[in-house]
Amino acid sequence: MPSPSSDRPRRRLTHEGVLAVAVAIEIACFAAIGSNFVSAGNAVEIARASGEIALLALAQTAVILTGGIDLSMGSLLGLSAVVMGAAWHDLGLPMAVAVLVAPAVGMAGGALNAVLVSRLGLPPLIVTLGTYSLFRGIAEGMTAGVRNYTGFPQAFLFLGQGHLPGGVPVQLPLVLLAALSFWLLVHRTPIGRGLRAIGFSPEGARYAGIPVARRLAAAYVLSGLAAGVAATVYAARLGQAKADAGTGFELLAITAVVLGGTSIFGGRGTIFGTFVAAFVIGAIEPGIVSLGWTGLLTQVIYGAVIVGALIMQSVVMKRVR
Repeated sequence: MPSPSSDRPRRRLTHEGVLAVAVAIEIACFAAIGSNFVSAGNAVEIARASGEIALLALAQTAVILTGGIDLSMGSLLGLSAVVMGAAWHDLGLPMAVAVLVAPAVGMAGGALNAVLVSRLGLPPLIVTLGTYSLFRGIAEGMTAGVRNYTGFPQAFLFLGQGHLPGGVPVQLPLVLLAALSFWLLVHRTPIGRGLRAIGFSPEGARYAGIPVARRLAAAYVLSGLAAGVAATVYAARLGQAKADAGTGFELLAITAVVLGGTSIFGGRGTIFGTFVAAFVIGAIEPGIVSLGWTGLLTQVIYGAVIVGALIMQSVVMKRVR
């Protein structure tokens, strides 16, 4: 009988192999039917537009590995962007200082989730659904729902709109660094093993001596930090910060996590799968544009991808058992 350790790599490769096929099919379909989808310029735009989703999805992977979920990431992104804009425009802080405000706000929001989930033992779904509304409501209150911070310095806009030598988007190295950091954390440290153990069985993890509350808190604080960093990239890419920034991003991040092979029930998943899936998600909207279809179909396709990812995950898991 094969040991669990020998079964685990086979499972990862099986799912990622299926994901690779899905990527190939997506590219082939958009290239065959659409116009100018396979081009260097379009690839750059896909990488640029996928940056925030990838950052959120990488952090969401750590949360879902514990058997939890963070529905507040998109709202926290919007709040972090608005507070950063207010710090620069209304308080007169230098942009270099205001940029640090967004991650700080993100970590504060993540810490709130962490306390409610890890210390008070409240269900993550209910907690983050509540903070989802709380963070978005605060952002809308600060801006009266209509105020839009614009006119950022060019040096700041370069973070989201600039190119490095070779035409590489500036945010791509940041996403790669985040992916490497989360990969090391999840797959090469005791903290990552603890996150997976909590996802399989919180009580079993406690009996094994894992500090469950601390590990859960770390996952949610990292999730908040990712939302704050993504807020900076988002505001720099679009040149604006308003209350509805990041609307729906939490669902796209969760879709990327599930599509990448992480079990929605926790305990099993890979950072590499999430990283690839984030760019699959990011290619959908440009692909639809290349087909000349209405943008209303984007949500339909996102929904189909979620359902398809769950079905694919179920089929793959049955084949490897």
